[in-house]
Amino acid sequence: MKRITNLTLLLSLLIAGVSAKDYKVSSPDGKISVTVSLDRKISYSVQYENIAVVESSSVSFVYKQAPPLGKDLSVVKDEMKTVDETWKPILKRYEIVRNNYNSLRLELKEIKFPQRLMNLEFRIFNDGMAFRTEFPEQYTSHEYVIVDELTQFNFAKNHTCWAVNYGSYTTSQEVESFERKIGEITPEMVIGLPMTIKIDEKCYAAITEADIENYAGMYLKSNPQNGEFSLKTALSPRKGQPENGDKVVFKTPHKTPWRVIMIGETPGKLVESEIVTNLNDPCAIEDPSWIKPGVSSWDHWWSGEVKMEQPVIYEYIDLASKMGWPYMLIDWQWYGQFNQKDADIKKVAPQLNMPEILAYAKSKNVRCWLWMYNTDVDRFNFEEACALYEKWGIAGIKIDFMDSDDQEMVNWYHRVVKTAAKYHLMVDFHGAFKPDGWQRTYPNLATREGVLGNEYNKWSLRITPEHLCTLPFTRMLAGPMDFTPGGFLNRNPDKFQNGTPAQVLGTRANTLSQFVIYDSPYLVACDHPKNYYGQVGEDFLKKVKSVWDDTKVLNGAVSEYITLARRSGKIWFIGSMTNSFGRELEVKLDFLGDGKYKMTSFSDTEKTKENAEIAEQKETMVKKGDIVKLKMAPGGGFAAWIEEVK
Repeated sequence: MKRITNLTLLLSLLIAGVSAKDYKVSSPDGKISVTVSLDRKISYSVQYENIAVVESSSVSFVYKQAPPLGKDLSVVKDEMKTVDETWKPILKRYEIVRNNYNSLRLELKEIKFPQRLMNLEFRIFNDGMAFRTEFPEQYTSHEYVIVDELTQFNFAKNHTCWAVNYGSYTTSQEVESFERKIGEITPEMVIGLPMTIKIDEKCYAAITEADIENYAGMYLKSNPQNGEFSLKTALSPRKGQPENGDKVVFKTPHKTPWRVIMIGETPGKLVESEIVTNLNDPCAIEDPSWIKPGVSSWDHWWSGEVKMEQPVIYEYIDLASKMGWPYMLIDWQWYGQFNQKDADIKKVAPQLNMPEILAYAKSKNVRCWLWMYNTDVDRFNFEEACALYEKWGIAGIKIDFMDSDDQEMVNWYHRVVKTAAKYHLMVDFHGAFKPDGWQRTYPNLATREGVLGNEYNKWSLRITPEHLCTLPFTRMLAGPMDFTPGGFLNRNPDKFQNGTPAQVLGTRANTLSQFVIYDSPYLVACDHPKNYYGQVGEDFLKKVKSVWDDTKVLNGAVSEYITLARRSGKIWFIGSMTNSFGRELEVKLDFLGDGKYKMTSFSDTEKTKENAEIAEQKETMVKKGDIVKLKMAPGGGFAAWIEEVK
């Protein structure tokens, strides 16, 4: 379904009472309004139900070999329209996604020499707003170099925010988002996205970006010269360039990514938003039926050492088969030493017999994924390797250690994903930058890391219950994250130790809830087979899915707790987790249909406070409208599935 209406005449009527150079556009439900002003400079402001989200903030660009662009512009053409359409995602959290927004497009031209052209488009959704700059074809074919994009985000107050400081543009983006005030962000900090902000008791926002193509990744820096609570964009420098060096090299026509401000009454509304995927192009793969999301076993996490041995791989293939999972991931060193001049991603390590491994996997109805180091992808002909993997029957590839989102690396991601798609390979990026919704266009890009994930339990104390309860409201807003849940050696803080085999902070029910709460269409379960077999929660891992037909956030507070309900077909799943404090929550089952239902649940008990591996599995009859009481231990959780009883 699609409806597009040209509202140019209506726009002229709407702005008549504002000013000749002010434009006001609202969301379809009227709650979000954006004012765009053109005086000497371009500026925008955002309100949510009369609450100031962003005050007047400018948009401009600094060039290496040309004057700055963003001042003294005249309007050549303005256009407003409404779009209301639906689409079906391949990697889904909803069966159908609605793409509904009002937009304003301004075609601009510099008044003075060199009279460059610049277009701005604003889209205002019910769950946020976004804008991007286009550099249309100019009078010459000159190559431009952007050294700074000065898009501002000015706030009226010293709001609480949850911001991750990478401290550098060369980063795996595996850092916590800590609670702080906007005014506490110093010039030395390099703030990653998404950054979530509490604007008001009834207004939350998050800044991120969407549809990054042939451009540098965006960060935020403090902007004290423009105000105490002002932030501005900072772009990842090109390889070998300093922070004040070249960022983006381009010829026109060209465009920036979308600068996105997600907005909702509660932090849970941000989690439910699909604005980031809506800002990307439709699926470019003609027949995506070969893209099959699912759960995967993984042969590396449980051990402190790499066990690249054929019998170990068979153990994990057996695990996937017994659990009903479609995949098994063969991790590093399957082709021997990596990131070396003689590393070859087409040759198998001498201790492995790949035809035998793949034949065994096929006999168990399991398909394999292969890990590789990013430099080894470019060492030989990657397309030949992909053709070989397709011949072998490989399902996907996991590529690691890029640790950058400069313009060249962004383009490298695009080349890799498009090449993989030609040979029916899915992709999982580790050592990766945040998602930008591009999985809508190329859904073989199943997931990526760019998250402080479960592996950090092996050597740190950083995977705290607070971190677990912050991720859904920060990093996960950008898109799927390969957190690799599933550690079953659950420990309370007083018993937790780093080492081998790997333990996890938090309770068994908390671990199970992560499979529901954390988005990842390719969902990698991390633990050793012997830690799953016969354990409480094994049944849940056999049942849980990795993509969903519906998603509802039932409650939540950033870094404190969250409860999600997800539907797969006719089965509902619930996941809930709490931070370091025990918590009791009530969940109303008003999302169920009429009829009788059986709920199979996994809960913390009083004994869980002494032994985090303890969880109570029980079956309860429920119906629509029932209230379920969740009692969670510190670092605890709750997980369940609900099926209709005929």
